[in-house]
Amino acid sequence: EGIVAAPIAGRVIPLSDVKDEAFSSGALGKGVAIVPSEGKLYAPCDGVVSALFPTGHAIGITGTNKAEVLMHIGMDTVKLEGKYFHIKTEAGTKVKTGDLLIEFEMDKIKEAGYDVTTPVLITNSAEFVDVSGETGKNVKAGEMLLSII
Repeated sequence: EGIVAAPIAGRVIPLSDVKDEAFSSGALGKGVAIVPSEGKLYAPCDGVVSALFPTGHAIGITGTNKAEVLMHIGMDTVKLEGKYFHIKTEAGTKVKTGDLLIEFEMDKIKEAGYDVTTPVLITNSAEFVDVSGETGKNVKAGEMLLSII
């Protein structure tokens, strides 16, 4: 069906390595996680911003490729109540791959004691035969991250 590009630059790790059961168990969908190297999150595919948390820590895109992509910046970062997150889009906006969605102050979030590992999930994984991605490598934003069949 298509690909989902890396929304953020960094190191790709398996979801099973994420220190949050909801993500690591795959309960929220298949995907991978990225340990970010910069505080910018971009659209991973063409589509529409279908969910945007006012705190800026999580965003969902419904892609023209039919994938529902959830990106969650860090673990428990909802507790920051939007501090250090700067939203650059709004719900209902049509986006193209590579459009800047959210900027976040990675160093400040880490200093506040939070893990910035960012899961990238296909929440409607069950609608596809397979969702797969290569882990253990570094990606730049915009490079292929997941393939969806």
